[in-house]
Amino acid sequence: MSVELSREIWDEIKRYVNTVDRSEAAETLISVLIDNDVAADEIRDTFKGDAEVRRALTSYLKDHADEDEEDDDEDLHDDEDDNDKDY
Repeated sequence: MSVELSREIWDEIKRYVNTVDRSEAAETLISVLIDNDVAADEIRDTFKGDAEVRRALTSYLKDHADEDEEDDDEDLHDDEDDNDKDY
């Protein structure tokens, strides 16, 4: 499914989603698109006029950047632990 088709579907069904639930729905949309290998830049360009989707994408990218930093920190500590071992 193309990201353009996803935008059209989102535009049609979001009016049926309660306003208070749209942020969570947009987060789910972002997760599905990312899980299906749609690039963040493509999502940003396609949904540039939709505030909920833009916020959800920003939040997703921030959350995953934080996770990547944590993973890097863990890898660094693992490497340090390996160096401390007596062989």
